[in-house]
Amino acid sequence: MRGKFITFEGCEGSGKSTQLRLLSEYLDKLGVDYILTREPGGSEIAEQIRKIILNGKNTAMCDECEALLYAAARVQHLKEKIAPALDKGKLVICDRYVDSSLAYQGYARGLGREYIENINSFALERFTPDLTVFLDISPAEAFKRKHGADPDDRMEQLGLEFHTRVYNGYKALMEIAPRICAVDCLGSKYETQDNIRALLKAKGVI
Repeated sequence: MRGKFITFEGCEGSGKSTQLRLLSEYLDKLGVDYILTREPGGSEIAEQIRKIILNGKNTAMCDECEALLYAAARVQHLKEKIAPALDKGKLVICDRYVDSSLAYQGYARGLGREYIENINSFALERFTPDLTVFLDISPAEAFKRKHGADPDDRMEQLGLEFHTRVYNGYKALMEIAPRICAVDCLGSKYETQDNIRALLKAKGVI
């Protein structure tokens, strides 16, 4: 039986890394057969592409190149890591996926949803997530929590206006994709984790 595919989305500083660590500890205690991976990255070649995308020195990278690099890393990641795990019946949890491309490059960069869907057709047609957890916190609040943007992260350095467009992009995606469920992140990290676990239980994931 094919495993379930769960993705986590959110703006920069939304706390995905912390929440995924807490969730991983919980799943370990439950004895769940799962893998935790990330995008861009998750496999050797995809991780190399990640370094190019996020390198703060690559300021000349055009929007289309950025979007295509994400799509290329995604295909490699899917074929090398996600698909084999799903075929074995494992639960796959991924930190970011195609909704990031839609929000960041489609909406915030202005490339449009159709363009992003076309270059990610392999992912969308064969590997649509069973559930997407959106950590709902505004970019202004998120950057306040993490005390500003990372100077070595090209995406974080794009400014509040850009990241507000990303946030609005996610909200627009929620209107057309019922699989995307928002989780309030304004409480403590443990309160947020409780909300995530409750959602996963309600959706029959755990």
